[in-house]
Amino acid sequence: MNKLEDLRIQKAAIAFGGGQKRIDAQHAQGKLTARERLDLLFDEGSFVEIDVFVSHRCNNFDMADKKAPGDGVVTGYGTVDGRVVFAFAQDFTVFGGSLGEYHAEKIVKVQNMALKMGAPIVGLNDSGGARIQEGVNSLSGFGKIFYNNTISSGVIPQISVIMGPCAGGAVYSPAITDFIFMVDKTSQMFITGPQVIKAVVGEDVSAEELGGAKTHNSISGVAHFMGGDDKETLAEVRELLSYLPSNNLETAPLYCTGDDVNRLIPEFNEILPDNPNRPYDMYEIIAKIADNGSFFDVMRHYAKNIITCFIRINGQTVGVIANQPMVSAGCLDIDASDKAARFIRRCDAFNIPLLTLVDVPGFLPGTEQEYGGIIRHGAKMLYAYCEATVPKVTMILRKAYGGAYIGMCNKELGADIVIAWPSAQIAVMGAEGAANIVFKNEIMEADNPTEKRREMVAEYEDKFNNPYRAAEMGYVDDVIEPATSRQRISSALDMLASKRQSLPAKKHGNIPL
Repeated sequence: MNKLEDLRIQKAAIAFGGGQKRIDAQHAQGKLTARERLDLLFDEGSFVEIDVFVSHRCNNFDMADKKAPGDGVVTGYGTVDGRVVFAFAQDFTVFGGSLGEYHAEKIVKVQNMALKMGAPIVGLNDSGGARIQEGVNSLSGFGKIFYNNTISSGVIPQISVIMGPCAGGAVYSPAITDFIFMVDKTSQMFITGPQVIKAVVGEDVSAEELGGAKTHNSISGVAHFMGGDDKETLAEVRELLSYLPSNNLETAPLYCTGDDVNRLIPEFNEILPDNPNRPYDMYEIIAKIADNGSFFDVMRHYAKNIITCFIRINGQTVGVIANQPMVSAGCLDIDASDKAARFIRRCDAFNIPLLTLVDVPGFLPGTEQEYGGIIRHGAKMLYAYCEATVPKVTMILRKAYGGAYIGMCNKELGADIVIAWPSAQIAVMGAEGAANIVFKNEIMEADNPTEKRREMVAEYEDKFNNPYRAAEMGYVDDVIEPATSRQRISSALDMLASKRQSLPAKKHGNIPL
């Protein structure tokens, strides 16, 4: 056997992972293998594997006699839509994808390469957790990965894809990254599993209920996306990457969408209900503003009273934060504030302009919100907007009341351009509540309090509950015809393209976490 043939045989054996029996078991669970997943993530034929021959060095518990091809993880780089991306994929067919010392070292190396090259990194997680046979070496490996996640945060996009079990310390690397994808029915994340929970606190819960994709996408807010299977999930990862720059020194790639930037939207002139208390679907507004009606929703199953998504306007990526009147009237609450704040900071880190669409009656009242710390959580959103130096455009469609008006990026929070529809209601509170306070004595002393109250409400609406008072004071730059919204937003973003703003020199701020 010549050396070239020997090389090919060795690489073929390593590519076979844990063997056909374990590959079949992986497929039987509806899961692809590590290399099959990488083939779907990257452009065809572009993936280059590194550290192919690395294996474990453990001699404990008969490990010296056990083979571990690639030490249970495949690492390397390739292209996604022609741009360089780094990745690692844990191989569940090899020791259950468990993380040992050199498994971790492979991940750390590819993390360092991504950071040096200024390229995104995607982690495909499918692991039984720390390799018990290697003891504290495994825990040390986790620590190195967490450190690199943190150092890379805000410098390169980091995407985690949970494609199987992810438990214990392993969950914290994904939690530090920018985006988490999960696969419905085949992926779970939890600190302590169902058996430990049963033993310690006596609760009966399945792995899926405890840490499945639906749980983390709709209840905990840990995950941002949920795919139906491996193939669909990886296609969504590719789509997300198309909205992001490779690093914090670049802007997102421009696409020729073919949608006229000056396209008018005449239906906007009639789209809002006559009754200001009736809801409408904010997604319809977003779709009509976006190029070709396309948007990429982030955390769509969580805190549905606020929408965070990516769109393109004239081919440029824009991050949208919008109240959703269909859910809780679009009020801001604890979960919505957290969701929005994280999204704002992601966009700011990666030079993505922000578009805020406002229809907010206020912060959600109640003891549950107050006891849960709505003050602290709401402050995260204020902080994120104030700190963001990317172009910020705000459009007020209808209600913009009280502190929530400020929280949705008004002029004082740093909005560069604020435009409003004629239907905008910008005030401390709604007309009825305000009239009850401002005109309390007149109403009580009137011969017909009901009629007097109606008159006072109308007077307040006429004087304050419209966009013109705010426009007179310069808090709104212009009141526009709704049909021209896309045109005006695009014009503002073009004007703001050269925006330069620096924050005071400091180690870092102290966001109210």
